[in-house]
Amino acid sequence: MNFDIKDKSLAEKGKLRIEWAAQDMPVLKQIKARFEKEKPLKGQRVAACLHVTTETAKLMETLHAGGAEVVLCASNPLSTQDDVAASLVVNSGISVHAIKGEDNNSYYKHINSALDLKPTITMDDGADLVSTIHKDRPDLVQYLIGGTEETTTGVIRLRSMAKDGVLKFPVVAVNDAETKHFFDNRYGTGQSTIDGIIRATNRLLAGSLFVIAGYGWCGRGLAMRADGEGAKVIITEIDPLKAIEAVMDGYTVVPMNEAVKTGDIFCTVTGNKDVICREHFEAMKDGAIVCNSGHFNVEIALDDLAKIAVKRRHVREFVEEFTLKNGKTVNILGDGRLINLAAAEGHPSCVMDMSFANQSLAAEYLAKNHKSLEKKVYSVPGPIDRKIAELKLAAMEIAIDKLTPEQEKYLASWQEGT
Repeated sequence: MNFDIKDKSLAEKGKLRIEWAAQDMPVLKQIKARFEKEKPLKGQRVAACLHVTTETAKLMETLHAGGAEVVLCASNPLSTQDDVAASLVVNSGISVHAIKGEDNNSYYKHINSALDLKPTITMDDGADLVSTIHKDRPDLVQYLIGGTEETTTGVIRLRSMAKDGVLKFPVVAVNDAETKHFFDNRYGTGQSTIDGIIRATNRLLAGSLFVIAGYGWCGRGLAMRADGEGAKVIITEIDPLKAIEAVMDGYTVVPMNEAVKTGDIFCTVTGNKDVICREHFEAMKDGAIVCNSGHFNVEIALDDLAKIAVKRRHVREFVEEFTLKNGKTVNILGDGRLINLAAAEGHPSCVMDMSFANQSLAAEYLAKNHKSLEKKVYSVPGPIDRKIAELKLAAMEIAIDKLTPEQEKYLASWQEGT
């Protein structure tokens, strides 16, 4: 077994943390139990490029239980939990190539190490495996039956590839599942981003002006939690429909050029690049705090900031202070990377239970149906989405009503009116 991790001696600590996370992941537990009996992934080789967290460890164990050969690398240089990586190698016999804080060269070295498995299924969080295959290792396409994608950012990239006719194998957009983007992006990103900001800064949010760039599911969740902490929430948007929604939800909506003049804390969750750039840094008030919770750190134009800074220093573990020519300072959290994973632990395990249930069942779907799939991006089939919701409700001991035969007939017909 090949692996590249920080320290194998961290395995026991990682094992305990993985066990703790597993207590709040009942859906994946049920799927793993079935996978152990049925082995639906027997013969499959899964290369996964995901955040190496306690919850991801349970997904890897589930895929392995289903019969797959699995290798894991990090989808972000700062998102790896080194004790989890060690436990997967030592206690689960799963190959991991990931070290927290790895540089860009090591990051892509690890991606290529994962691809050396000659995977039949890719499992992405940002489409780096897929893009690396298409750009640098097209010889691997012959082995692939398909892939899955976890994030909004990755799905955008993949749909662009499919539109241009260059996508070489089918991919299931796990992010499209209701039980993923609704639950994960709103409740997971909302809480974990606030957690990361507070851990990094130890600042009080109550009374602060909290600027959120983007009002998609992640932005909605973050706004909800920041508002709950007592912050005054300001939204910047490019989509008029989302901007109206933010206004009707009670938030102030202004262009970023206006928001930078008063904001205390800024967080980008757009999936786009250069959302905060030079003109914005120069207009910010002294001591502004800037972070990102979108997948890639390109949302904040860090090169622009570096060029206009006369001094920079790390003032806390995840806080870098940039001093501008005018004497004002701008503080960047977590190198502009996902603050909820750079400075905290990512989404709570009960959230990732839903997301990774989708990942495991999407892999099973590919194994069973790949011969009939085209080279395009597919949404998670509705029955899978609903099944995961049913399993989650059952685990929460929550019952819901069912349609009567008469109600089903009414909804399916057009003859009955008022």
